[in-house]
Amino acid sequence: MRFGLKETTIEQICTVLSHYPQVEKAILYGSRAKGNYKPGSDIDLTLTGNEALTLDVLYRIINDIDDLLLPYTFDLSILHQISDPDVIEHIQRVGVELVAKNSYQKLSHSTDRLQDRDRHTASA
Repeated sequence: MRFGLKETTIEQICTVLSHYPQVEKAILYGSRAKGNYKPGSDIDLTLTGNEALTLDVLYRIINDIDDLLLPYTFDLSILHQISDPDVIEHIQRVGVELVAKNSYQKLSHSTDRLQDRDRHTASA
């Protein structure tokens, strides 16, 4: 478990983000990044990306993550749209890169290969 999250939870988040090429990184901050989280602590994530990463895209990501029915509350934001300098400083100080575009693309491709293998095995 990293950050008090099961690996499957992190993989599910990565899978959702892999469907959005606008997202380059997801940075975890707050209690989970600092290591003083509790079992019910929320998941604070801020996203970085290209100019196409808009609030509309953020809302779609929020809906997709909500559809996972995970037992956590998520606080998602877009880093360049945060106006509170204290929050930005906190993210810069304690933020941990949860996923980067290359890492979740690799994860997504690995997952696709496993699913293809499973389909092939099931039909044999």
